[in-house]
Amino acid sequence: MPQQPNPFIKYSNLAFQLAVPIGLGAWGGKKLDAYYNNSKPVFTIILSLLGIGAGLYLVLKDLIKPKQ
Repeated sequence: MPQQPNPFIKYSNLAFQLAVPIGLGAWGGKKLDAYYNNSKPVFTIILSLLGIGAGLYLVLKDLIKPKQ
């Protein structure tokens, strides 16, 4: 019988799956805003929101996955 994973490890992994796309989106948005000399952080906002969507998709996909 396979051993069940520790719930703490499972849920901390979900936190990283949410944080990484948001962080990459914000970082990329700041770089694009600096490159195009935008006075307002348009790219940062857009890419951060896309990162939130991608992160939520990854987390929900893992939470809804049927147990094996």
